[in-house]
Amino acid sequence: MDGQLCTEKWIDRVAVVAASGDLDMLTAPQLRDAIEAVLVKDPEGLIVDLTEVAFLGSAGMQVLMEAHNQTGDATRFAVVADGPATSRPLKITGIADLISLFATLDDALQNFAA
Repeated sequence: MDGQLCTEKWIDRVAVVAASGDLDMLTAPQLRDAIEAVLVKDPEGLIVDLTEVAFLGSAGMQVLMEAHNQTGDATRFAVVADGPATSRPLKITGIADLISLFATLDDALQNFAA
């Protein structure tokens, strides 16, 4: 699948940015732009949903770490990733130890609501 699509939706004060397709050096800037557009709206939480991502490259992981660093203590941050294409690279690189990682969007939302 060429290109990438990022969508933004809000559940109360939690922003969900969902990416699909391949998340590599060509498409990672789109995700970065989508995250930055959401953060200026001052959400209580930000969830990046990678459920529909077929490939997660190092550039995509870099964007996730930047988002984690940008949110700081004021905004909760989590990533939804499940399976070999997305959660596995996050675990292998150790990023999963630094960010909150959930298998489903519902799990992440429930964690934020708790």
